[in-house]
Amino acid sequence: MEIHYVYIICCANDCLYTGYTKNIERRIATHNAGKGSRYTRAHRPVKLVAYWCFKTKRKALQVEYRIKQLSREQKLAIATGDAAPEWFGEHGA
Repeated sequence: MEIHYVYIICCANDCLYTGYTKNIERRIATHNAGKGSRYTRAHRPVKLVAYWCFKTKRKALQVEYRIKQLSREQKLAIATGDAAPEWFGEHGA
């Protein structure tokens, strides 16, 4: 069974970036190598803030989309565990 990850990274300019991957370590390395998204390419290095595991790609992409709609403060609250929206459903990490 594949694991699907949603992650939040902090870029060098202190902005938070949310993404999806099936391999968290490789994806962070890709961002830091300048081969990730266009945004992170210009704002390296990046640091992993938080990640969550999901059983299906569909659920992971739904959560990624919802996180991207949140304010910085809300993203940080989720990342630190101070908030866990009901739409997260079952996840681990």
